[in-house]
Amino acid sequence: MAKVTANYEVVYIIDPAQGEEGIAKIVANFKSLAETNGCSAIEVEEWGTRKLAYPINFKNDGYYVLMSFTSEPTFPRELSRKLRIADGVMRSLVVCKGE
Repeated sequence: MAKVTANYEVVYIIDPAQGEEGIAKIVANFKSLAETNGCSAIEVEEWGTRKLAYPINFKNDGYYVLMSFTSEPTFPRELSRKLRIADGVMRSLVVCKGE
């Protein structure tokens, strides 16, 4: 039976108070999480620090990261869960772009 895969994108906002090393560590952790779960075509685009549309936890800026990947449908659910509980991640959104 063939594996069912789809293309996904996740945008997450990191608290800039984490510092450069902290931000780099968070980005590397989520990229390696995708690699260890069998994702392919992983692309990480760091958009940098931008002003938020509205304050989150009394903060007006956030460090934006876009990650695109191809995976089975079970991984994005796990990724979303890990993003919600990760220290330093303020918001995240996982979107399926189709096959």
